[in-house]
Amino acid sequence: MAVLVVEDEAGITAFLRRGLESAGFAVLSECGGRAGALAALREDVELVVLDLGLPDLPGEQVLARIRAARPSLPVIVLTAKDAVADRVANLEAGADDYVVKPFSFTELLARVRARLRQPAQPSSVVLSAGGLTLDVRTRRVRVHEVPEGSEDDDGRSREVALSSREFALLETLLRHPGQVLSQVQLLDRVWGYDFDGASNVVETCVRHVRRKVGAERIETVRGAGYRLVA
Repeated sequence: MAVLVVEDEAGITAFLRRGLESAGFAVLSECGGRAGALAALREDVELVVLDLGLPDLPGEQVLARIRAARPSLPVIVLTAKDAVADRVANLEAGADDYVVKPFSFTELLARVRARLRQPAQPSSVVLSAGGLTLDVRTRRVRVHEVPEGSEDDDGRSREVALSSREFALLETLLRHPGQVLSQVQLLDRVWGYDFDGASNVVETCVRHVRRKVGAERIETVRGAGYRLVA
């Protein structure tokens, strides 16, 4: 399995390659957006480090292509833009994490490891509640038009594509059906140390998941948080 670095500055690419290989990762690299988007389709690529300032195809468009082809592939964005609005825009576009240049390799490595970290033995492989089914191993989500198991259930369902972050959010809610989870709890379980409580990334991610699975399935409890309607 490999980390794909899409970066047009040779010095940064070499710096990342040395560090990631020293940490035990296989590294692939591309200096152009089009080539990077194609390389991300390789089955052995398990994470992408993506620079936004690419010469032939903007990084935002590369991100969109990756998300369309591999919705669950983790993507960490590298950029010189450090405004909150820029961070939110890229997270809304499907980035899983955001690192501002210049950056510490130690921090980037921690973020790479965090994105790739998986439970050794999931407490449940398939989670079902509220008309949703989520398979932890295959990372597939199905929405049942009629709640599964009800008298009117005729098997109608559709599969939806979620980004890595959206998948993690929905998985967390499905593991606690009917339970109110605060924004702080969701930040801790889905985003780790990356954002503080003042960020609106939870609200943004919930909005995106609602669009895909149905707004009525995730309830906002004013002043408390969110819960999956079981």
